[in-house]
Amino acid sequence: MTVARSAALFLLAALFEIGGAWLVWQGVRGGARHQGRGLLWIGAGVIALGAYGFVATLQPEGEFGRILAAYGGVFVAGSIAWGVIADGYRPDRWDVIGALICLAGMAVIMYAPRHR
Repeated sequence: MTVARSAALFLLAALFEIGGAWLVWQGVRGGARHQGRGLLWIGAGVIALGAYGFVATLQPEGEFGRILAAYGGVFVAGSIAWGVIADGYRPDRWDVIGALICLAGMAVIMYAPRHR
């Protein structure tokens, strides 16, 4: 397994899952900003969420539980980053510290040396 390939797949998965969830959120709760685009945004979000499921299968690691557990750390950090970029969210230091802890946990789960 190459760490670079795995990390790139995690980032791609995050774009699909977080982006898909954001599109659904905007389609349902976006209000006047996205009036008239609700169903289109929801549909695009559902497609993106489905694509996330396929991207996760491309990880070189073969253990489903390990992949999804590790991805949780990427999802936490990615969600905060998405909020900053897409919605102007300003994380406080506890958000940042929590995200870094999650990423550290992800790295341990995925990339710790294992004797198989």
